[in-house]
Amino acid sequence: MQMQFTLAPAPEDAAREKGRLLFAAPVEFLKGVVAMAGLPPDDRLEVCFAGRSNVGKSSLINALTNRKNLARASNTPGRTQEINFFTTEGGPYLVDLPGYGYAEAPVAVVKKWHALLKSYLSGRATLRRAFVLIDARHGIKAVDDEILTLLDRSAVTFQVVLTKVDKINKTDREKVIEQVKGALGKHPAAYPEIVVTSSEKGEGIETLRAIIATLE
Repeated sequence: MQMQFTLAPAPEDAAREKGRLLFAAPVEFLKGVVAMAGLPPDDRLEVCFAGRSNVGKSSLINALTNRKNLARASNTPGRTQEINFFTTEGGPYLVDLPGYGYAEAPVAVVKKWHALLKSYLSGRATLRRAFVLIDARHGIKAVDDEILTLLDRSAVTFQVVLTKVDKINKTDREKVIEQVKGALGKHPAAYPEIVVTSSEKGEGIETLRAIIATLE
């Protein structure tokens, strides 16, 4: 039986408050790593954020943490090739993975990035969830599907976060949600709730904070 996908509901009061407190506390950049040997100790849970270049990942992380420049977007998509770790106070690591799918990135860079990503996803026991960001204007593309398949093979639960929903109208929003639901049906590692967000308007940010804060 195929899993049914729904939109993540608004959080209950206790979860909303837990999320608010987590991200109201200090969130600090810890380090950027380019090899598995540089990863920080796996002494707490962590969540990671993945997405195509220009999907709005930096904006989402900044909105989550109430900070303008915690995560910085590169002026050249595909340029940032480090895994960036951020600490929360008493909560999980937030892990910003390099953007993927930038056509002009050198082949050697792409190959190295894929190898690091595969090693990280398959070898990080404390990784509780991957949030895969999908641009609401485009839906899931083939390059996204490659990452989702890698997450399946790595047995890492992932949850889709639609970004930039303020850039499309209601009809197009409904269409892209249905496209995403259909695409996720073939991925066993997919979490059955889709988070709809707008970093600019704040939509879905409380929901995502609560999800992260209540992971165990």
